[in-house]
Amino acid sequence: EDEQIVAEIMRRRFFPTAITHNTWEGFHFAGHEIRITEATDCYGAVVWPSALVLCYFLETNSKQYNLVDKNVIEIGAGTGLVSIVASLLGALVTATDLPELLGNLQHNVLQNTKLKSKHQPRVKELSWGIDLEKNFPRASCHFDYIMAADVVYHHPFLDELLLTFDHLCKNDTVILWAMKFRLDNENQFVGRFQALFDLEVISNFPSLNITLYKAMRKGRMKV
Repeated sequence: EDEQIVAEIMRRRFFPTAITHNTWEGFHFAGHEIRITEATDCYGAVVWPSALVLCYFLETNSKQYNLVDKNVIEIGAGTGLVSIVASLLGALVTATDLPELLGNLQHNVLQNTKLKSKHQPRVKELSWGIDLEKNFPRASCHFDYIMAADVVYHHPFLDELLLTFDHLCKNDTVILWAMKFRLDNENQFVGRFQALFDLEVISNFPSLNITLYKAMRKGRMKV
């Protein structure tokens, strides 16, 4: 089953038939052809498999996780594929990443959502752990969903990443997080994450070494 679903996910990707000076990849999600411009010199400007896994989940579980008119933020949006798919599924999306990635991110988001999405997505700078209250005040910012694909890897900002999850997540916020397991040091982040959030595995893809999680804040009031 894992291999069949992974094969279906990977079939959503296509490549240009002719080589041009613009490097891009194509994807089929949410009933649209999505073209993503990439930059191979930067981790954040490449589409990684975890993003495809999360996009496939959003599309195939759109009834259970209905994004229409929901307020969604993607952290570490990179090329913007997840944000684009969430927008095409009806969400009001804020796509965030480091300042040096915003130009390419804005290009991809605008190119693939203009006149196609119910709500035009926003692109905003978010450096994990920095000026969170200033840029995303707790009193006025409420997100129904936080989305993240492949944000845990060999980088020195795992503390700041956890702080960002904590700051953005309200009691009723749902986190959808696709993670590729690599090194033990990075994988320990899951244990630290579970100190703050209830974590549930909703999909697992051993052939890709990717797990898709759903998380919500611990100690929230349950209806």
